[in-house]
Amino acid sequence: MTPSHLSPTALRLAGPVLVVGDGRMGRALAAALDAASVPVTGPAGRGETGADAGIVLLAVPDAAIAQAAQAVAPGRVVGHLSGALDLSVLHPHEAFSIHPLMTVTGAGASFDGVTAALAGTTPRARSIAAALADVLGMTGVAVRDEDRAAYHAAASISANFLVTLEGMAEQLAGTAGIEREALVPLVRAAVDAWAERGAAAALTGPISRGDEYTVARQREAIVERLPQRVALFDALVDATRDLAATQRAGTGVML
Repeated sequence: MTPSHLSPTALRLAGPVLVVGDGRMGRALAAALDAASVPVTGPAGRGETGADAGIVLLAVPDAAIAQAAQAVAPGRVVGHLSGALDLSVLHPHEAFSIHPLMTVTGAGASFDGVTAALAGTTPRARSIAAALADVLGMTGVAVRDEDRAAYHAAASISANFLVTLEGMAEQLAGTAGIEREALVPLVRAAVDAWAERGAAAALTGPISRGDEYTVARQREAIVERLPQRVALFDALVDATRDLAATQRAGTGVML
């Protein structure tokens, strides 16, 4: 995303910003914009027209965006926060989108240092998106409409699916009398290694060592204790073997 044409001061003059959606994201955004001295109202309920706002930011679920946009009075620049949807859901408004690549758990959430996917239907809308990202301390990146589904799937895999896998690990560990807390240092070390070196270089464990005997014993435990997760385990083993092959190829180890 190119630098915004709106300075933080100009953004403040373009407002006020109305945040629609009284959920965690809406409350967090309203609080963060207020802390950044951007005139902001809300979070308001769906159906608000934004009559006194210059910018309307829809912090509502994806399925509710189109209906919420229809309620907004003409002449406002309207934005949504969806990672998966393009800007057609905001028609006929001059429109933009900001998708912070983060999980929001409360109103005090910090957006500083977060990457945000940005888009806009006009130069002014793109500038507003970039300026909002700037004032919140985010780094904006442009994501094309045809890439949004892949971008959002990557976000879901990295956050949601990771939690699902850790839930499986927690459940299996519990059958051996091991509490979740015992796994936390291992998970953190793995994530830190991935962040620093990438997946192939960070991979450890029996599959990366070619220890098929241990993998077979692990599978037997899954069959016995979590039979509903055998297919998931098998799929993960296959994907990890592929990653291990990439790791060996990258280090020059013969396969």
